[in-house]
Amino acid sequence: MAISPYLANLRRAIGHDLVLLPSVAVVPRDADGRILIVRSRESGHWQTIGGAVDPDEAPTDAARREALEEVGVTLEIGAVLAVLGGPEFRVTYVNGDRVAYMVCVFDAWITAGEPHPDREEISEVAWRAPSEFSSIDFNELNRTLIDAVLPVLPGAASRVPPGGIEPPLRP
Repeated sequence: MAISPYLANLRRAIGHDLVLLPSVAVVPRDADGRILIVRSRESGHWQTIGGAVDPDEAPTDAARREALEEVGVTLEIGAVLAVLGGPEFRVTYVNGDRVAYMVCVFDAWITAGEPHPDREEISEVAWRAPSEFSSIDFNELNRTLIDAVLPVLPGAASRVPPGGIEPPLRP
């Protein structure tokens, strides 16, 4: 898990105590409606692209930054699909750090770049159809997130951004 300088300073002050952390997740989709997911190098579980929002950072900017850092792509951010939190969004990391995430989930599509794992946080990337998600090994947080978002995903036709031009998407 990469840690921002802000969170590193906070951890020095409070140790492993629980931190409420605003975060983002993005659900990039291709022209066939498949969703880009990533495998965590640390846990081995599949998950969405995402991470913490830094101080003074807009959530949409955090979503774009995370996608660029984790899989090397530029995203166009679409609608907010969900804002989630609660006990299912608590995580205790291997080092003992405890976090309660509040996650803003965005629809998105790739506008530049080919997805590839950064090899620091992410070991693998894959495009998967929503119909395949019930058999994918997500951790509890990402299983809850996916289960909340799949029913509200807009259809492919409704993803056309303002201006009416479908972005070029690559599987």
